[in-house]
Amino acid sequence: MPPSDLSPSEEYKQRQQAREQQVAHFERLHRRFGNIRLLVVIAILIAAWLSLHNDVFSPWWLLAGPVVFLALAILHARVLRRRACAERAVDFYRKGLARIEDRWNGTGQTGERIDTHASLYATDLDLFGPGSLFEFLSLARTRMGEDTLASWLLSPSPVADIKQRHAALTELRTRLDLREDIAILGEDLKVGIHADALTHWAEAPNQLKHQALRWLSLLISLASIASVVFWAQRGEKTPFFLILIVASVVTASLRKQTAAVLQSTEHALKDLQLLSSLLARLERENFESPRLQTLKQQLSSHHLADSQAIARLRTIVEYINALENPILRFLNVPLLYGVQVAYAAEAWRSAHGTAVRSWLAAIGEAEALLSLSAYTYEHPADPFPEFVASLEHIPVPPCFIAEQLGHPLIPAAKCVRNNVSVCGETRVLLISGSNMSGKSTLMRAVGINTVLAMAGAPVRAARLQLTPLQIGASILINDSLQEGSSRFYAEITRLRQICDLAEKNPPVLFLLDELLQGTNSKDRLIGAEGVVRALLDSGAIGLISTHDLALTNIGEQRDPRLHNVHLQDEIEDGKMSFDFKLHEGVVTKSNGIELMRLIGLKV
Repeated sequence: MPPSDLSPSEEYKQRQQAREQQVAHFERLHRRFGNIRLLVVIAILIAAWLSLHNDVFSPWWLLAGPVVFLALAILHARVLRRRACAERAVDFYRKGLARIEDRWNGTGQTGERIDTHASLYATDLDLFGPGSLFEFLSLARTRMGEDTLASWLLSPSPVADIKQRHAALTELRTRLDLREDIAILGEDLKVGIHADALTHWAEAPNQLKHQALRWLSLLISLASIASVVFWAQRGEKTPFFLILIVASVVTASLRKQTAAVLQSTEHALKDLQLLSSLLARLERENFESPRLQTLKQQLSSHHLADSQAIARLRTIVEYINALENPILRFLNVPLLYGVQVAYAAEAWRSAHGTAVRSWLAAIGEAEALLSLSAYTYEHPADPFPEFVASLEHIPVPPCFIAEQLGHPLIPAAKCVRNNVSVCGETRVLLISGSNMSGKSTLMRAVGINTVLAMAGAPVRAARLQLTPLQIGASILINDSLQEGSSRFYAEITRLRQICDLAEKNPPVLFLLDELLQGTNSKDRLIGAEGVVRALLDSGAIGLISTHDLALTNIGEQRDPRLHNVHLQDEIEDGKMSFDFKLHEGVVTKSNGIELMRLIGLKV
């Protein structure tokens, strides 16, 4: 579809209304078909009475009734499928409008199943769970798509990959038809695909290893047919029974392997059928960006489109299902039917099994890119970040420079934006401020936008320049009754992990909220100075928040790499207000006593 002059919100509303009209149209057709089918049944009953009781016409004409009814049932089922697709399209655009209008919380997949125990920032930055970044971004229909998007959020990508994603997202941005088509595919798509089991089946070694037996079984089958013809013409049955004995021996010797192949193939197709609709839709799309062209090349196997390869496997499984037919079950041994079908299934796996992993990876990446392209389309004011490049192979010191930085999970009407610069001589921002002034939110905004940048997504800022960074955060550290650890112990353990991470590439952007608040002020000051020094010596940059003014002294005239900034509040007429704006210097007042008095404590 060519780009539209409408805004994303207007485009979504227009499309939603059109799909709602389609739902209404198919609903009317559904009712008409229901009424017509009822009339046909009544007509069949009347015709049967007239034919069989009054002998008005031949009973052979009664066969027309079931044929008409069957045709109507097929057409009715098609109408119901189209109505279901239109309903899913309505839901697709409704959710898109919710994201644009900041009403998306609770409308998407939360990604709570994603394993984040090894991440040093996923929980701190609300990447997964209700109201998370993952819920905001993900349009994935399969687990592969969810896993791919999650991996991009949990680990920084190389700049070369990020730039390829930028080009792909730019191309995919206005392809609403593609995103809609992917969204309305098979209703059970998400729950049906078991990527690990499917890959294991596809790459498992063949169980029927003697290819000579395949051709022998075919010869025995042909010989069985010939012996039956010979028996019918000459009355000689001995050749048939001799061949039947040989067929029985071959069938018995391969029974275990054949049963395993047929069962596993039938189960695998349930997953592959669901994938085929995705593959077929992506195969029809023409792409120009290098990454999307590479993905499309992955969607081919030996010059055969993947959806066509899956269609061939579907035919094989139909042969497997035919074994439930009593006639074929009777003919199974003399024709070696099951053995031949099992060999056909193994041949398919030999030809295409190694491609399944590539299919799954391509589908996963395509869905992750489509998710980010929706974000790009729905929030056109959010730009791609700019990565500071090295000059003549001289490494550039780590930096993070943001203009009008906001938090993407906070509604636009409530989001206060700030300029944040950690670059050049300034390596650490010491953020002081009173309770509830927004220190943690500011650090989360820095962190979550860095995650977006390193995943290849747009960012919530007017402009963001940065070098490649990985994040280490200590914001939501709590004690653990199960592990028997205090908050302080959990925090210093996390700090140890961040310091270890800072020894690796890319450089670390650390986010430390209320650093070492679980110990006394003397130890806290000494420990904070040591931690900051160790991180700086490792080449890291970061933000540290505190409402303990003693900690701000480490940034006062001792080390030019540390810079003090603050967030402030005002109390007027017994009410506290915050502007959530970043100001230079150390905060000059505290609101702890005022807060206690405001809620009625006698202090």
